[in-house]
Amino acid sequence: MEVKVGDIVSRKSYKGDLLFRVIDLKVEHGNQKVAILYGEDVRLMADAPYQDLLLVNEDEHEERQRVENEILEHSFRLFRQDYQLIRNKNEYNATGGYKNTQDFFQMPGRVLHIDGDPVYLKKCLALYEKLGVPVYGVHSNEKEMPEKVGELIDRFRPDILVITGHDAYSKSKGKMSELKAYRHSMHFAQTVRQARKKVPHLDQLVIFAGACQSHFESLIRAGANFASSPSRVNIHALDPVYIVAKISFTPFVERVDVWDILRNTLTGEKGLGGIETKGLLRTGMPYRSNYDQT
Repeated sequence: MEVKVGDIVSRKSYKGDLLFRVIDLKVEHGNQKVAILYGEDVRLMADAPYQDLLLVNEDEHEERQRVENEILEHSFRLFRQDYQLIRNKNEYNATGGYKNTQDFFQMPGRVLHIDGDPVYLKKCLALYEKLGVPVYGVHSNEKEMPEKVGELIDRFRPDILVITGHDAYSKSKGKMSELKAYRHSMHFAQTVRQARKKVPHLDQLVIFAGACQSHFESLIRAGANFASSPSRVNIHALDPVYIVAKISFTPFVERVDVWDILRNTLTGEKGLGGIETKGLLRTGMPYRSNYDQT
């Protein structure tokens, strides 16, 4: 069966380990047909010979999605447990150990999420909404992010900035330590540096940057609080959401332990890392659900 742009495929040479969306089909040197692929659940960009593609039928795709949804639901439950503990602690502090009944309100950190993949961005925005995180989402090609980030920060004034999309390490382009061997790590690092020109302080603007197999060290050196990928492994499309949601709902008087923030992600410490960072949640009172009309 012929493979077309938009189809879901796997790769025979990798024993069908991951699902990909076909983004483009082109002819390269020697008239070899090559497919450009985006990971369906991981932030990986790859290319593959046309003959290496295996079209995934609807039943197989649905079964894989069912398993994927179970994993996501488990991670979501763990996050909700953490959030409930934070809320209970805040309620105890705000009410003087439950000595008064004054209602309070909470202001979580605002997120600006810039994503190179519109499909992933849509998935992330849906999860932010489910978690209750205030967010602005912007789709941008990874190469254009450094030019756009300054204006976007001015427009949305976020507390947290997410810079992500697709990336990949290519052994044929250089050593793992060389930035030139990565598809978009250089653009992510440039975007982080431009953001830090706007907001230098690590606790005034918390930054997550990177995608699958990204050059972790260069992103941290550029000024990111959290980044991927320390062991150059693939990261899940939704991992940035879980990281920034944890920061968004942690009180600003507390610091988020790096291990504590990574343990409920779908990838873990091999794919994600960072530095100690202050929370961004602020609690206030009194709370008014409505106001008298005069």
